[in-house]
Amino acid sequence: MYRQLSMGRHVERDVPLEVITVPSLRELRRRLPRLLIGIVLLGVGVAMMVEARLGLSPYDVLHQGLAERTGLSLGAVVVLLGIVILVLWIPLRQPPGIGTVINTLTVGLVIDLALEVLPEPDLAVARVAMLLGGIGITALGIGLYIGAGLGPGPRDGLMTGIAAKGYPLWAVRTALELAALAIGWVLGGTVGVGTILFAFSIGPLGHFFLARLHLGATDQDLGPGTAGE
Repeated sequence: MYRQLSMGRHVERDVPLEVITVPSLRELRRRLPRLLIGIVLLGVGVAMMVEARLGLSPYDVLHQGLAERTGLSLGAVVVLLGIVILVLWIPLRQPPGIGTVINTLTVGLVIDLALEVLPEPDLAVARVAMLLGGIGITALGIGLYIGAGLGPGPRDGLMTGIAAKGYPLWAVRTALELAALAIGWVLGGTVGVGTILFAFSIGPLGHFFLARLHLGATDQDLGPGTAGE
């Protein structure tokens, strides 16, 4: 079992992952391309699930519900809610990384762009294929952007920040995602078989990709700007 160190506390992890909050230029060149590719894939995967119309992840149910109520685009809601969640990091003393900021400000843009170009299939088999492809691409994107080690996204960071206070990680994740799902459903977000499939598959798939794609820290970066073993 591996751990991520955050502000002196230990959060249990299944994958050895160091977070470089202040990377050297060399490490930034090594990690940034992987981070950016991961964010693009993450945004495209979310958009594919939206176009499949078979159910979204819990947070995306919330995003879609808020978009329906406010008239904002889905991507705009993702960005704005991400900024709000980052504010919640402050009392948790959860340090953001460069990747956290980039994720917060760009993944929504990618989602909106992808929604503009992706088709909206009508055939059931095509919708299922888009759903499955979206989940797989999302998992690959998660493996790349988290594996880059430049900081988690705002929602993941909120989860680990709360868990660092001594709560079980699985319990925090479940509570946050159930709350997002319930609120999003009430607001009109799409809940369906895709929501269930995502809930049961994203953990194993994300772990599979993260275990193979994470970048370990070099000795020169395992200093004050690092959260690692």
